[in-house]
Amino acid sequence: MIGLLGGTFDPVHNAHLAMARAAVKELSLQKLLFIPTGAPHYRNAAVASPEHRIAMLRLALAGEPRYEIDTRELVAGASAYTVDTLKSLRSEIGPDVPLYFLMGADQFAKLDTWRRPGELRMLARIALFARPGFAAKDREVTVVPMDPMPISASEIRARARRGEDLSGMVPAVVASYIARHNLYS
Repeated sequence: MIGLLGGTFDPVHNAHLAMARAAVKELSLQKLLFIPTGAPHYRNAAVASPEHRIAMLRLALAGEPRYEIDTRELVAGASAYTVDTLKSLRSEIGPDVPLYFLMGADQFAKLDTWRRPGELRMLARIALFARPGFAAKDREVTVVPMDPMPISASEIRARARRGEDLSGMVPAVVASYIARHNLYS
């Protein structure tokens, strides 16, 4: 079983890593692919370059053999639509490998506005990280239990810009990388 966790990872933070651990445990995943987005249609582009985001992911994921980084959305001319990413991945792994697309309950609530949501559901099972007060009404989704973590990448970037401490928000190696490369300043 393979899980996919997409995002800008600008920067990767402790909530992303907690989500990954929870999904691996709950869904018995053999592999979890972190897929940094290129130019998402639903939000502003990442602040850090793809190279810096990949470097931070490598540092944060080191030592966990089930985690991999998939850079297909960062290739020039790549589609930024999830359904196209899933279609590409499915063509590589075949139809029989169980595939979970991991997403927050807030994004799931908007899924019908995404490009080809019906096809997306055919390409992968959906697993949700529930928010407080959320109840899954869709029997075809799996809820991954996880305590909420009040960490946001925008707050991390703002703190880095002000030269504030990032401990508890990002792994120490990521905080060092941000400081060493003056990211978000």
